[in-house]
Amino acid sequence: MRLLRAPETALERPQDRATLLRLVSLLLQYPDAGLLDARPELGRVVAALPNSHPRQALEQFLWWFADRQPMPLARHYVETFDLRRKSSLYLTYYLHGDTRRRGMALLTLKQRYRVAGLTPPEGELPDFLPVVCEFAALAGPDTGEAPLRQHRKGLELIRTALHDSGSPYALVLDALCAVLPGLSEAERTALADLALAGPPAEDVGLAPYGPSLNESGLAPYGSPPNESEVRP
Repeated sequence: MRLLRAPETALERPQDRATLLRLVSLLLQYPDAGLLDARPELGRVVAALPNSHPRQALEQFLWWFADRQPMPLARHYVETFDLRRKSSLYLTYYLHGDTRRRGMALLTLKQRYRVAGLTPPEGELPDFLPVVCEFAALAGPDTGEAPLRQHRKGLELIRTALHDSGSPYALVLDALCAVLPGLSEAERTALADLALAGPPAEDVGLAPYGPSLNESGLAPYGSPPNESEVRP
């Protein structure tokens, strides 16, 4: 996997960053009827952004997105994000793998949302990238973007995997990564190692982290697939 470098950005105003983050949040969600109906409006919002690499990346994505029929688009989304672990949109997986630490990271992230006065959506994990981007847009660059900065390596792995697979969704990740801090050479070396080795696994002999939904709002690891399972 060859790691890519994010382009420069010119989106410095907080309102422009918030608009970009909301766009990324929307475009990385499942392409249901509501999102498809909103394609003309999404194009107008992107065109209103300052001329920059993020805007150009989203414009290129929307040229592809606007011309696709619902079924092929849905199929591509599922194949890209639900069936490929390397491009899963659940950020804590890249940092913690399927370990206890991931469960605690999910709880911490949910608590961060609540401290900021926001309610995590029902039926979705707090580390789902569209949710994290929406929080960043609402809470601002300092508090809101902190989870994105914390999971910067994971975002880079997703972006690189999308480029490797030839998915146009790579352009959405290009736009997002362009407004976040870049990676140092040491971080890029560590990222290359992570790309080869994969996320950490649970220690041998230890039971997986698995609080009940009633206790924490999270489904246990190893539960049957459903909307609230710990993914990927």
